[in-house]
Amino acid sequence: MKPGIHPTYAPVVYRDKRADFAILTRSTKTSPETILWEDGNTYPVIDVEVSSASHPFYTGKANIVDTAGRIEKFQRKYNRG
Repeated sequence: MKPGIHPTYAPVVYRDKRADFAILTRSTKTSPETILWEDGNTYPVIDVEVSSASHPFYTGKANIVDTAGRIEKFQRKYNRG
């Protein structure tokens, strides 16, 4: 790798306030806002709107789309079968 052309890759906390969930990872993204983490160190924190803790697909609250039912409803509506 060439020196001086790559962004800094450092620890950062991604936080989902809605689900009260946070994860410490590494990223090139940073923030002026900081948080005191469980290990006693201070890290930049980035707030996200959706995470695996609040996304309907991962929480099991997703609605399953019934495509077969939609096709049958369309066919009944327009007398095609």
